Amino acid sequence: MADITVTIIDREGLAHELTAPTDMNMNIMELCKAYELPVKGECGGMAMCATCQCYLESDTPLDEQSDAELDMLDQAFYVKPNSRLGCQIPISEEIDGIVLRLAPEAE
Repeated sequence: MADITVTIIDREGLAHELTAPTDMNMNIMELCKAYELPVKGECGGMAMCATCQCYLESDTPLDEQSDAELDMLDQAFYVKPNSRLGCQIPISEEIDGIVLRLAPEAE
């Protein structure tokens, strides 16, 4: 198993190139927290809050959004057509090179 590269653009517009292990069953929200990026992930990755919302900025193909993710994004702020919940994007070799931008905080 190889590590992959994930680029997260923070709310100040700075790009952070993160190395993510594909063998630890992590998701993007957990990766951001591990690198101490400002992602709250209040619900612990259950798609029940939108504090890990991000925008997909690369052409990386992702799995279709679940009903839970779509329902949560329906209630979230700053939603765009490319909005995803970081907790719903598993880290796998298929997303190597993905670029995501953190959504503004809703507070």
